Amino acid sequence: VSSQRYFPNYFETIAETINGIDPEALERAATMVRQAHHSGRKVILAGNGGSAAMASHVAVDLTKTAGIRAINFNEADLLTCFANDYGYEHWVARALEFYADPGDLAILISSSGASQNMLNGAEQASAMGLAVISLSGFSPDNPMRRLGDLNLWAASDSYNIVEMTHHVWLLAIVDYLTETDG
Repeated sequence: VSSQRYFPNYFETIAETINGIDPEALERAATMVRQAHHSGRKVILAGNGGSAAMASHVAVDLTKTAGIRAINFNEADLLTCFANDYGYEHWVARALEFYADPGDLAILISSSGASQNMLNGAEQASAMGLAVISLSGFSPDNPMRRLGDLNLWAASDSYNIVEMTHHVWLLAIVDYLTETDG
């Protein structure tokens, strides 16, 4: 494959995937973030791997840029302690038990839509009275799409494309909130 074809095709695929979402879904996500903020609640983000890095980035930008209180669960001591003591598949749910309050918003990211720790986290968040936005990709009938109040689904089976799409969507929400709420 020549680079002259590969890269333009790759970037076109990313653009198509990013633009594959209904803007109303992003508006709904922004409204959910805004509602949590205006009711004095916080936004909690979590993911695995690249999605965890994204959760950290978005939490900081929500706080610094949009003035919205946001946290993430990427502290090594928290993650390793809870994964060790409760099992990796349960650490997000247990962290939510300790750190979340009713009315908070959980944004949980699973590229495959099948990460058991994120699925358990979404179920726990809903049971605790949190609003839940889930982000997923890969199969259109992945388990994460059935959980939460809103699912933002990236139509790709490539981890990098799904992760980049999720990142762009989330940062677009941050910028939208910053520009519209000033």
